[in-house]
This record gives sequence, C-alpha cells and structure tokens, in this order.
Amino acid sequence: MKILIKSGRVIDPANKINALLDVLVEDAKITKVARNIRLGADKIIAAENKLVLPGLVDMHVHLREPGREDKETIGSGTKASLHGGVTSVLAMPNTTPAIDSVGHLKILQEAIKKGGQANVFICAALTKERRGEEINDIVSLQKAGVIAISDDGSSVDADAVMLEAFRSAKEAKLLVICHSEDKQLSRQGVVNLGFTSTRLGLRGISAESEYKRVERDIKLAKEAGARVHIAHVSCKESVEIISRAKKQGVKVTCETCPHYFTFGEEAVAGYDTNFKMNPPLRAKEDILAIRKALSSGVIDVIASDHAPHTENEKDIEFERAEFGVVGLETELAATITALIANNLLDWGRLVLAMSLFPSRILGIDKGTLSVGADADIIVLDPEKEWLVQKENLLSKSKNSPFIGHSLKGLVEYTLCKGKVHQWNS
Repeated sequence: MKILIKSGRVIDPANKINALLDVLVEDAKITKVARNIRLGADKIIAAENKLVLPGLVDMHVHLREPGREDKETIGSGTKASLHGGVTSVLAMPNTTPAIDSVGHLKILQEAIKKGGQANVFICAALTKERRGEEINDIVSLQKAGVIAISDDGSSVDADAVMLEAFRSAKEAKLLVICHSEDKQLSRQGVVNLGFTSTRLGLRGISAESEYKRVERDIKLAKEAGARVHIAHVSCKESVEIISRAKKQGVKVTCETCPHYFTFGEEAVAGYDTNFKMNPPLRAKEDILAIRKALSSGVIDVIASDHAPHTENEKDIEFERAEFGVVGLETELAATITALIANNLLDWGRLVLAMSLFPSRILGIDKGTLSVGADADIIVLDPEKEWLVQKENLLSKSKNSPFIGHSLKGLVEYTLCKGKVHQWNS
C-alpha cells in the first residue's frame, strides 16, 4: 500500500530537515521525502499547515499487563499511545509477576504479539521480584529480547547489589534505568516537602531523597563503566548533579515528564489525587531548572511515566491513593503548551527529546524519517487547541492531571506498522 503525505512541514533533526515536503510510504517503509512527489498513492493525507514528525518514542510506560489488566492492557495502552502520537513504548517491568525471568518475559512477549498496536520494547527487572536483593540473570534476559533493565518504582538500597547490577548490565550491553529514591529519606511522604505539605498537613518527600540517590547511582555507574539513565527527574539538585557528571564524561542520560515542567506543588492544594505521583510535583525553582535543562540539553528525554490506576485506587483519601498518572495521550500536547508555546523549546529540540534521543539511548532504529526507515509518523496540527476530557481518553484508566485543561497541538494522523490511524480529538 502506498501512502502519500502531502505538503506538510517535515521536521526530522536526524537528517537536518525542517521544510515543506511530501513523504511517501510504501509497504510500511518510508521510500521518499521530497518536494512535489507526483507518484500515485492508495491514500493521500493532506498536511498543509500541519507538522509531519517521526513517531514519538516513550521510554517510560507502565502497561500493567500481565497481572493488572483492570488498570491497563497491552491493547488499551498502545491504542492510547497512538492517540497521543507515540508509536514506540518501553514497557516497564513492575507487573504481576515482575519481568524478572525469561519465563515471565515470554508471557509479556506473547501478550504484545496478541494485543500490541504500537511498537512495544521491554525493560526487565534488575533484581528478583524487584526486591533489591538478588540480581537477575541479565545476560539471559538480554539474549531473550530485553533492551534495558530497571527496578522502576523501587530503588536498590544496597550499594554492593547496585554495583553488581551495573557490572552485569555492562557485560550484557544493556542500559540501566534508575528510579532514584532513598526511602529512608522520603519516609512514606506523599507530596513535596515544603510549605504546601505543611499547610495541608500531608507528609513530605524531600528533594534530598531523590538527588542523594541520583548522586549514588551515577557514582556506581561510573565505577562500573556502565550506562545509566535517571528516570523522572523532578528537582534542581538532580539536574545539577547530572550536568556535572556529563561534563566529567560519565555515561549518564536522563528524562523528565510533562507534569514536572507544567505543575508545581501547589496543584495538590485541592487534595486531587491526579496530582499525586512519585517523585512529587516540586517547587517553582525546580520547574524553572527543569525547563532550562531541557532547553540546554542537560535533560535528554521527555517521557510520560504513564502509570494507570483504577478509580478505586485514586478516588480515595490523598495519603492512601496510589502514586502515578496517565500521560501517553497528553505528553506531546502538554509539552507544546508548556514549552513550545512559551518559546522555551523549538520543534527540532522537541523531536530530539521525544523521539530521536530516546531511540538512540535505547539502541532502537526509530526516531527518524529517513528513507528505508519504518513508517512511524505523526501528522500534527500545532495550533489546534483541545480540552482534555476523561471520557475521551482511550487509556483504560483516567487518572490524568490534565483533565479539564486546554492543551495546544492535536495529533490528526498516526502511522505505525503500516497502518494509518486518524483521530478527531
């Protein structure tokens, strides 16, 4: 099947393209990117006044399957991802059971074959049952198809265990993704430690609980000569530590999420549990530091940390509610609204942070519109505003902090695996 995308503004930093061009797709591959392509096509997508971008690559997604299909499934999660322009996701391993063995990995791989609508890559658990005590057979997991390892949702407390994990990951040539949290310092907190936590009478999570563990994880990765990726950076001290490490030549990359550069700690003032995530929303100075780090390139990637929960787990008292928010369907528009519309980021840098860099960090062949590449493409109306409504989210869970907010930038078409998905909202 031939698909021709006509007269869109094509933005592809990998090939240094930012121009009005056509894109031809044949049999799920990009075959030509040029002006005025006149070849016949089975389907023509008119892209005048639209942007044509590589499909987004989200390297931090909780799809919940196997074990918690009441929250999300491979099918519902990947449909939601396509709705948001995300054509590739990295599935995190905190499932039930955890993806901590080749046997458990095969269960997930079968579920992906049956239900995956987008490209799903797999991150396996770093330790048995994600307990932080015994390292998994990382080499075997890599040979079976895993592309990264993490105990995401938990941090390995023992330095010796973490150092062993980094050494094993280096042997397997795998990326280690770190949820950097010292629970002796976060102390069962639920919001950022500061004025808001005191005023609301809620237990606080200090920035120190994050940045001290970021510092530790980078130190051990450096000692092992391994690659480390710091997940969901939320505070200015973490940014400073990562920046120093990069200047020293440490193999460290990192990500943040749209909620950390959009909302501050005051968003929890109404006890709305859709603003409860870990790490928590931070202070204004942290938001400014994260925005600056995205602009400068200290923060490499924008990911969603898509964490679906049922209403029974969120629509309860703030302290008892689960941490986490959904984000696959809003991450692109939220980034456009907070950063592009405020001239804090340009389109090329957005594509780097949300498509090309995560692809390079994970070592997957995505994130470009090169001839011969898979036709993972989005067509976006950059000026279109839309209201985030609970009933319009395709994710099985609806715990979004953006519900009721007007966002800018609407994905009209998503091409993935040779299939065209057209969206009206």
